[in-house]
Amino acid sequence: MPFSTFSRLLGTLFILLVLGGCQSSLMVAPTTEVEPKATADKALVVFMRPSSLGGAVQSSVYDTRAEGNDVFAGVVSSKSKVAYLAEPGEHLFMVVSENADFLAANLEAGKRYYVLVAPRMGVWRARFSLLPIRNDASAKEGLQSKQFRNWDESTEWMVIGPKANNWYQDNIDSIRARKLDYLPKWQNKSAADKAERTLRSVDGL
Repeated sequence: MPFSTFSRLLGTLFILLVLGGCQSSLMVAPTTEVEPKATADKALVVFMRPSSLGGAVQSSVYDTRAEGNDVFAGVVSSKSKVAYLAEPGEHLFMVVSENADFLAANLEAGKRYYVLVAPRMGVWRARFSLLPIRNDASAKEGLQSKQFRNWDESTEWMVIGPKANNWYQDNIDSIRARKLDYLPKWQNKSAADKAERTLRSVDGL
């Protein structure tokens, strides 16, 4: 096995071990009961993970940047949700666990958007995908559905704790390696596949 591949493998294992065992010390309950809101100049993106599948494995989410200066949005554990204030316009969000997965977004200031952090079985542990929750009355799992209301009610708000940013800085190289490994897979998707995995400006409330 090439040394670079071995190093990335070790880095990924380290991320999984840290996230799997220390979530409570990274993400904490907010100090206020005031629900996060979009602002006049920014959109609010809510990453929610209502499923208990793969509960021992955590998923960290990011707002990626072409120049590599990705923004750490938080760690989303089972039955939790994380709010992220984003600039309006185009974004590419990423979730990292055993794998990395992506979701495109076109956001409008003043609106709130929802993204489902969906677990699936991986090689060693659960992997995760980011799925747009549509603002469409005909969507089975859209914002107007009973399913979404259940998701919203069953998840608790969490925010980045004092140790979370330190964790991100300590693991930034391994996270970037996951991004580089999996980004070509996203880039090679068809236009139709990318459209299904894009949060549209009209999906906001």
